Amino acid sequence: MLIPLLLTFVLGLQESSGFGAGRWIGLGNYRQMASDDVFWRSLVNTLVFAGITVPASLALGLGLALLLNRPVRGRAAFRSLFYLPYVISGVVIGLTGDWMFNENIGVVNKILRVLGGDGVSWQSSPVPAFASVVAVIVWTHVGFCMVIYLAGLQGVPRERYEAASVDGAQGWQVLRHVTLPALRPTTFFLVVMMVITTFQVFDVVYVLTGGGPGNATQMLTTYAYSTGFGSRRQGYAAAIGVVMYLLVLAFTVVWWRAHKHQEAEA
Repeated sequence: MLIPLLLTFVLGLQESSGFGAGRWIGLGNYRQMASDDVFWRSLVNTLVFAGITVPASLALGLGLALLLNRPVRGRAAFRSLFYLPYVISGVVIGLTGDWMFNENIGVVNKILRVLGGDGVSWQSSPVPAFASVVAVIVWTHVGFCMVIYLAGLQGVPRERYEAASVDGAQGWQVLRHVTLPALRPTTFFLVVMMVITTFQVFDVVYVLTGGGPGNATQMLTTYAYSTGFGSRRQGYAAAIGVVMYLLVLAFTVVWWRAHKHQEAEA
């Protein structure tokens, strides 16, 4: 892993098509990013995408974990059902999303029309297209968050719940003062993992929307791919990859320090 990472940094300092030796241009690729509107649109899309999908996946995953942590009939089957999308190929997930959100033959639009509404332009309008990608990715990630939260819930000492019950705490009070504080390490892990995973999302977006319409769903990953293998500007694509790496690294460091500070105060 280290060698490709270092080679990516080196390639990001070159102008290269992938054929033959590259030409050293130093920070030229990074200077070009400053005036590249598509890069900035892709960066904003990626940040907004992460800002929506990560909290939504964690919240829904925690809700499912709380439900399935109880003695429910068929609990094992439900766990497997919710976790299944996370282990399926991203291309299959993208095709499934297209089957659901296709403007003409998609299941969602068919249901809307049966109910008397109009179909939504999932592929040709920016906001619906972005929403469809968010919905598919959240559906994919919820199962992983659920499994990790289940493991965290099963590690919470029963004595804490018994003490809270003696003090008269119920429902939301137990969740807020006992369960959520006990799950802080689990939440810290999940946030880091989900941010990294979200920044790496490629196949689902590529299959579902291709980054369109009009770069509305263009992510840093899809833009790096189209730049490196479509326009054959592999040096510039590598520089985009370096920016992605530094963003995720910076977030992880800041989040880790905030987590340590919270632990110290607690």
